[in-house]
Amino acid sequence: MPEETTSIDYVMEAASGAHFSGLRLDGLLPSSATAAATPDSTLAPDSHPNRPFVIGVSGGTASGKTTVCDMIIQQLHDHRVVLVNQDSFYRGLRPEELERVHEYNFDHPDAFDTEQLLECMGKLISGQGVHVPIYDFKKHQRSSDSFRQVNASDVIILEGILVFHDQHVRDLMNMKIFVDTDADVRLARRIRRDTVERGRDINSVLEQYAKFVKPAFDDFVLPSKKYADVIIPRGGDNHVAIDLIVQHIRTKLGQHDLCKIYPNVYVIQSTFQIRGMHTLIRDRDISKHDFVFYSDRLIRLVVEHGLGHLPFTEKQVITPTGSVYTGVDFCKKLCGVSIVRSGESMENALRACCKGIKIGKILIHRDGDNGKQLIYEKLPKDISERHVLLLDPVLATGNSANQAIELLIQKGVPENHIIFLNLISAPEGIHCVCKRFPSLKIVTSEIDVELNEEYRVIPGLGEFGDRYFGTDD
Repeated sequence: MPEETTSIDYVMEAASGAHFSGLRLDGLLPSSATAAATPDSTLAPDSHPNRPFVIGVSGGTASGKTTVCDMIIQQLHDHRVVLVNQDSFYRGLRPEELERVHEYNFDHPDAFDTEQLLECMGKLISGQGVHVPIYDFKKHQRSSDSFRQVNASDVIILEGILVFHDQHVRDLMNMKIFVDTDADVRLARRIRRDTVERGRDINSVLEQYAKFVKPAFDDFVLPSKKYADVIIPRGGDNHVAIDLIVQHIRTKLGQHDLCKIYPNVYVIQSTFQIRGMHTLIRDRDISKHDFVFYSDRLIRLVVEHGLGHLPFTEKQVITPTGSVYTGVDFCKKLCGVSIVRSGESMENALRACCKGIKIGKILIHRDGDNGKQLIYEKLPKDISERHVLLLDPVLATGNSANQAIELLIQKGVPENHIIFLNLISAPEGIHCVCKRFPSLKIVTSEIDVELNEEYRVIPGLGEFGDRYFGTDD
């Protein structure tokens, strides 16, 4: 007995060192990795029209990752949610590795078959079911005659200690969560799990922790925490953090897929009124009078929504009853800029909302999908000091818009001071603009399906300027 105690004390001493304690819930920040490109286009976050919401959950061994995942799944009971464990993708050990299994580092990135993990995730994201391997932790081999069937779902949760280590895996995620738990708590949990569930003795568990687990945490797991959008201290005990995350996921699930990728893209909330007006203006047989009338109604809604993204200051006024009312004051430094000619159709709505607003104009020559030759510009002299509402009812390829935005930036307008207002947007145009100007905001009433070979928005509404101004005959 004294010898065993000495051995345990030695292992614990070897494992001692600086322990990493829990931090704070950093907040629900948009994910930047979703905008990054991956080498295989089949895995790109924006390559599927109905892409599921992918959540990565990482953290040290026995930090409570599975508990957090289970709580998220329980609260999202009205959505289809699947859990994929990185542990399922351990490589099976070769005979020579099995002979020296106590020297094998299961916490190193090379212990996982990341290529197969990417393949499975790619299929799930594209809407296909997959066979996930089952790993036997006692035999250190994958089961040859059984697997776990995982079907396509609304939400995919990928959980594991090193799911943030590989950039290609990170790029699949819409949200990254790091579960942060004190090292002593994690060690106690690991001892209980490995001795009860995986048939190991306490001595081997402690040796493995000192030799492999803690160094791997310091070298690979802890550095990957910087990629997390949300850090959850105390794991499953942090009910407030879990509730906030679930609320955020529910919001994202209700958004268009492009809004999940680009957080500065805003689609006004659809109602039967808005859908009805879109039905009317998209109808090729509608009269010019009705087309203009319902287009103006939609444009007014888009303008009002865009104005809601401007900065404000608090202001107090005295009401006719002598009471103090605390409200807000509108942004004073504001102007509109219309992209001639279709953009001019949006000027009346902007003037109706903002009395006396200055409106500039930009004319860009459009040849096919090029749209890169500036023909004319007339802008307020102090435009660099103003927030700008850029007006164009249809965002198609994005080339003309990019040229106009580039001109505004050259005139000194900060990128994050520009709000681009559209009636309809094509996904290609949103990608084109947002990848080049990630701080700019886009406000639209609907995102259409695609562009055709003639660079027209589909289903679209035709040449908006001709239909609005009556020059389509």
